[in-house]
Amino acid sequence: MEYTPERQRLLVQGAVQGVGFRPFIYRLAAEIGIRGWVSNSAQGVLIEAEAARPQLDTFLAQIEAQKPPHSSIQRIVVEPIPAMGTMDNPTFEIRESSSAGSRSTIILPDLGTCPDCLREIFDPADRRHRYPFTNCTHCGPRYSIIERLPYDRPNTTMHSFIMCDLCQTEYQDPLDRRFHAQPTACPTCGPQLSLWDVAGREIAVRHDALVRAAAAIRQGKVVALKGMGGFQLLVDARNPQAVLQLRERKHRPHKPFAVMIATIAQVKAVCEVSVMEEQLLTSSEAPIVLLQRRDRDLLCADIAPRNPNLGVMLPYTPLHHLLMAELGFPVVATSGNLSGEPICIDEHEALRRLNGIADVFLVHDRPIARPVDDSVVRVMAGTECVLRRARGYAPLPIELSDPLPVIIASGAHLKNTVAMSIGRQVFVSQHIGDLETPEAVATFQDGLKDLQGLYEQPAEVIACDLHPDYRSTHLARELAEGFQKPLIQVQHHYAHVLACMAEHQLDAPVLGVAWDGTGYGTDGTIWGGEFLNIHESSFERCTHLRPFRLISGEHAIREPRRIALGLLFELYGIQLPDISRLGFSLSELDLLKAAFTKRINAPLTSSIGRLFDAVAALLGLRQQVSFEGQAAMELEFVCEGITTDRSYHPNMVGNILNWGPMIEGILADLAVGVDHAEIAAAFHNTLVEMIVRVAVQQQVEQIVLSGGCFQNKRLLEGSITRLQKAGFRPFWSQKIPSNDGGIALGQIVAAQREYVWRSKCV
Repeated sequence: MEYTPERQRLLVQGAVQGVGFRPFIYRLAAEIGIRGWVSNSAQGVLIEAEAARPQLDTFLAQIEAQKPPHSSIQRIVVEPIPAMGTMDNPTFEIRESSSAGSRSTIILPDLGTCPDCLREIFDPADRRHRYPFTNCTHCGPRYSIIERLPYDRPNTTMHSFIMCDLCQTEYQDPLDRRFHAQPTACPTCGPQLSLWDVAGREIAVRHDALVRAAAAIRQGKVVALKGMGGFQLLVDARNPQAVLQLRERKHRPHKPFAVMIATIAQVKAVCEVSVMEEQLLTSSEAPIVLLQRRDRDLLCADIAPRNPNLGVMLPYTPLHHLLMAELGFPVVATSGNLSGEPICIDEHEALRRLNGIADVFLVHDRPIARPVDDSVVRVMAGTECVLRRARGYAPLPIELSDPLPVIIASGAHLKNTVAMSIGRQVFVSQHIGDLETPEAVATFQDGLKDLQGLYEQPAEVIACDLHPDYRSTHLARELAEGFQKPLIQVQHHYAHVLACMAEHQLDAPVLGVAWDGTGYGTDGTIWGGEFLNIHESSFERCTHLRPFRLISGEHAIREPRRIALGLLFELYGIQLPDISRLGFSLSELDLLKAAFTKRINAPLTSSIGRLFDAVAALLGLRQQVSFEGQAAMELEFVCEGITTDRSYHPNMVGNILNWGPMIEGILADLAVGVDHAEIAAAFHNTLVEMIVRVAVQQQVEQIVLSGGCFQNKRLLEGSITRLQKAGFRPFWSQKIPSNDGGIALGQIVAAQREYVWRSKCV
């Protein structure tokens, strides 16, 4: 049977640029006998295909079935168009990219080195031997180098590197794995390494720069390395003096450092590694994975003080692979910044901002378009849970079930990310950080401009947090006024729950359990122990933790013993039981009593995060903290391995969860010498029972667990198990952080809900 040729225009949307998608289409078309062309566009990959209908059907089916491994197809839009006949184009070709039309294509994250490129850099016979910027369509920088869409070399920071004849030949050959690999380069024509001293004077170049940087690490020095998405600070992970020196210089006394280890076999010598954890470590995303330590003697204890876990990553760029091969031992690899600041991305900026921290600077001349830090994940409840979403994950979108107006969200104050919606996709930026320094605020502003610049979509709505004093709120208001667009402020914990709902595409009704440290409530108090009934257009705060006062306000967050004192004042008044374990002097105690009784700088809070801090202080684990969550983490760690069903029997008064009997029980246990690990385990069990009790009371099947407290593995897994046994369907954050890194996504969804509701009311 003869078929009349037909022609179709296909728009393939998703992560389809920078992954070898066009050469894949070229080879597939040749194999099936399709005539036409393929091109990158601002919306995705555009294809015109002409053949008989059975061939076209096979072509479409094979695109889905055989797509390149790093690609992700969201949808293929098929449009019949008039057939051109063989005179138009008797073969299939790859055409130049088009930048016309609205921009909605997905930008691929930076990808770890593939096996083929790794083989080349260690092959003395290969022309890319020891070349630290080797890459192909299967690996290398993407998001950190793109300046505008579509993703073509002139639109990246590689535009100034003119390819040599050999690289040009590879780049133009559809059958080569470097066909249109935009960052492709070699030692002849590409970026080069250089080693600088603290004054910016060049010490060495190319491979000699790497060798001398390795020598500096062996000598106990701090090396600032310009990586794929920004600077890292490296020291010998076996050298206590080097690690402590880095802590002192970086002003980071206790917060855990991440470690880079050369091979998975070496990782297994140091840590317990499950099958899923190994898959994460060796994946193209190559995140930092939180692992349980096995051998505490192989690495310096001060890398993660009083912490049974270790943040571990494998080398993920050729530069890291070459350096680790040269060293032969693990290194601390932490963000190139002072605590509280964003990572440096420019070598001259690094000389200024890392002055006094780094001893030498291993730099290169490939510009970085935006800072992209290392991602952090933890396997909990048998799933990958992203705690910090950056390299390897951002800016892949979360896809929603319904189209949204173009909304820009400014996120929260801590662990900030920003987000933008286009159609059904919400693009969430990489981790920006805490907006507490001018440098962080500048990076935040760049992040907002970045999303708008890449996608060139005029915003219809601006969303931000409800807190009136957040810098992100102020800047969102300025943005809304400049665009003359509505500003929608979103309650913090509502955003937490909506972010998790969006990830799982859940519809109301949902009972949201939003537990964290701080969030501005609709009543002007500090929330953080919330149960929210989510309806179609809004939410109801149905239950919350009994409020208590934070004596000294923000200062109490850095000194958990003040939080414990606030609980005890709330419970007993000023006639306190023995509080000698908290270590207050009589004069300090008098001042704090006055602050409590006169309500001076003593705001109310219902925060579970602060309850964690208070219990850690009562147990004597941590009276002062140097980073957010430190006390809560130590409370989780102290009961690791403890199996008990014991709890302090949660008490409810109306719609308020009363922590009073629990604190009394803890004090009674302390008085008779019950082991701190048993008390900590019973505390966690009590929180789980609180969740189940409210779920039974509210009778909503779908339960969302979100907020920073659910980074606690014991709390999350215990809650999931008990809820499932009670017949509920729990959901938790996995692709998007449960902490404030997910707030921008939730703000987008909340703004869309209110925007639609307002439209219906007009």
